[in-house]
Amino acid sequence: MDSLRRVLNGQEEEDEESQLFGNVTGGGDSMCPSLSWETRIKGFVICCVIGILLSIIGSITLFFGGLVSFALLYSCGTLVALGSTLFLRGPLSQLKSMFKETRIFASITMIVMIILTLCSAFAWKNAGLCLLFCVLQFLAFAWYSISYIPFARDAVKKCFSACIS
Repeated sequence: MDSLRRVLNGQEEEDEESQLFGNVTGGGDSMCPSLSWETRIKGFVICCVIGILLSIIGSITLFFGGLVSFALLYSCGTLVALGSTLFLRGPLSQLKSMFKETRIFASITMIVMIILTLCSAFAWKNAGLCLLFCVLQFLAFAWYSISYIPFARDAVKKCFSACIS
């Protein structure tokens, strides 16, 4: 559990002093240093579930003709799900992690797709573009998410290359 905690706090390689103070303060630059690890896990899960529910509700509103509510709820769901990791890592550590070399493309793509999804619904009122950007937003979020699982991207690439071949 301690090694998982260190990885999620962005402290894979620590010296003894940072381990001691990291455990005392609750994980360095954590957003909630006074919360226990179990409470942070609960906060993460609750925010993640709320984000998923917002996205599902947004998708349901699309069938009832609510393009603006769809784009808003779906994009908010993505942001809330992404924000759930703040309970685990803290804001500064999460931002550093998002813009590491391995995740920068997925992070920027996800942010741009969220903006384009909202623009296509609010400003352009184009349902086709809104759906396209929403799908791309989902794919970018999925690619970003699996970047935290060791070798997951390689497995996905091999799977798709095997399907194409």
